[in-house]
Amino acid sequence: MDRFVGRARLEWWANQSTCLEMYDIDITVTVDAVGKLRATGRHAKSLDTTQREGWAFLMEMDPHFSLAFPGEDRGGITVRVVEAEKGTLSLTEAPDWDGSVNVTFDLT
Repeated sequence: MDRFVGRARLEWWANQSTCLEMYDIDITVTVDAVGKLRATGRHAKSLDTTQREGWAFLMEMDPHFSLAFPGEDRGGITVRVVEAEKGTLSLTEAPDWDGSVNVTFDLT
C-alpha cells in the first residue's frame, strides 16, 4: 500500500483486552520510501460535547491509538495522533511504543 484514501478507525486500548473508545476517521495515508506510514485525517462525524470530552481525556492520557483499516476487527498499527487547531489529525507510525504510560490523577 503506497497510498490509501478512505475511512479508518482509531482505537484507544487501556490494555490488551479493553478498548475504551473507537473513533471513525476519514484518512489519507502515504508510505514513504523507507516504509514509514504518515497520515492526515479528520473525525468522520463531528464529536458531540461528551465525545469531545472523552477524546480530550484520552489524548491527554496518551495520544497513541491503534489504527484499523476497513475489514480489520482490531487495529494493528500503533500511531501517535496530534490534533491541529481546526480538527485536522496528523498520524505518525509509532512502532517502538511499548504501551506504557505514566498517569497521575488529581482526586481532590
